[in-house]
Amino acid sequence: MKGRIMNKSELVAAVAEKTSLPQKDVVIAVGAIFDVVTETLAKGEDLRLVGFGTFGVSQRAASMGRNPSTGATAAIPARTV
Repeated sequence: MKGRIMNKSELVAAVAEKTSLPQKDVVIAVGAIFDVVTETLAKGEDLRLVGFGTFGVSQRAASMGRNPSTGATAAIPARTV
């Protein structure tokens, strides 16, 4: 899968350039969006932004993994992703 990887500051710069808004205003807006997504997911709720994407929380069960360099097995604990 090809795609562009962007960190938060690169996203802010791209949005500021595209909208001609001051970068300090875009920092506030992007931060607020990330806060809403994070807070919603922290409550265990899914978030659907129509026309953009869906964010959700899921549970991964504990499993056994293998270290590829040594071949040793290791327990991987259950976790929320």
